[in-house]
Formats: sequence, structure tokens, C-alpha cells
Amino acid sequence: MSKKQGRVEVVLEFPIKCSPSILFNYISTASGLQEWFAHKVTLKSRLDYVFIFDDGQELKATLLKTVNNKSVRFRFENSPEDEYIEIDIIIDELTEDVALKVTEFCKEEERREIEELWHAQVETLKDVMGA
Repeated sequence: MSKKQGRVEVVLEFPIKCSPSILFNYISTASGLQEWFAHKVTLKSRLDYVFIFDDGQELKATLLKTVNNKSVRFRFENSPEDEYIEIDIIIDELTEDVALKVTEFCKEEERREIEELWHAQVETLKDVMGA
């Protein structure tokens, strides 16, 4: 956990029974993200996304990095340059178990809320995938 400007890095890991290629579709495409992460997700360009959440909040994000079947990194508009949301697909080399690792930044006092939100979102993802 690193701290900057009163903000902390939150890293969470969730086991998911799913093939990495199917999981990658859910974390890297507008249609996949719309099934579990936000109410509506639209692609404005190859790298620019708009996320509309259930409460009506609209956030623009830029896809900073994508590694096929492994990882995506988004930076939301108005976020500090060095802050992002990264979702990695982790595969245990011995057991071949698959997990989703989420990295996000927030204020220390928001940590619990962010963790609860990600737990709920990943449960929705598991339901959607039947995992």
C-alpha cells in the first residue's frame, strides 16, 4: 500500500473459475464491462470509454494499457496522472487457478467502501459468467 496526497493504493484479489480468455472479454470490452461493472459502457474511440453507473454518474476513462488475456488499465478523467484502475488476470502456475486482481486508488477513509464495492461487482461478474 503506497500513500500519496492522502490517497492509498488498494489491491484486491478474487478467485474466479473461468478461462482467462473468456474473463478477458468481460474486463476489456465495452459490452463485457457493461454486464457487470457499469450500467452502460460506450466506446468513444479505440481508447476512450464512457461509463454510466446505476446512480446516473457518468465517467470518462482512457484505456492506458491492455495485455491480451492478462490485463487492462484505465485512467478516469480528472484522476491524478499516476492513478488508475487496473484489472489483472492471475493464473497460478501450479494449480492453474484463475484470479482477478484489482488495483485502485482512493482516500483512506473510502477504502472500506471501495473494497465492498469491488466485492459486490465481482460477485455480479461471477453470476453473469456462471462462475
